[in-house]
Amino acid sequence: MKRFSSKSQKLGLLGEDIACRYIKSKGFYVIERNYTKKWGEIDIIAQDKAQKLRFIEVKSACLPVRQVSRENIDDISRETSIRPEENMHPKKMERMARTVETYISENDFLGDWQIDLVTVFIDEVGKRAKVKLWEDIVL
Repeated sequence: MKRFSSKSQKLGLLGEDIACRYIKSKGFYVIERNYTKKWGEIDIIAQDKAQKLRFIEVKSACLPVRQVSRENIDDISRETSIRPEENMHPKKMERMARTVETYISENDFLGDWQIDLVTVFIDEVGKRAKVKLWEDIVL
């Protein structure tokens, strides 16, 4: 397993762990995590109840940790409109599509599949997360 040392890498790993628990609660079976090739990575490969392969990218964001007071509560609520899905840029989608093609080819997979995105918004102070599954994103 990879070792993650930077704060953003640790956030990403936490987001992937949360995403795995979330999709398992939806009836998915996780086949593999962090399938990596030189040209890209797939965070989670899972299978849904209909036996369809789901190639899942996970994007996480963290609520800024700072002291909350009556004076700055409005600023913080505006500041938390970070949208992890905005980090799914075209280059990332191209790399992911190529990596999916490689996985399908290497495993001689002939069934149905799709690419999904899971966004995880983490509140470290409150120890909570908001998770959303974006199904069948267009490449």
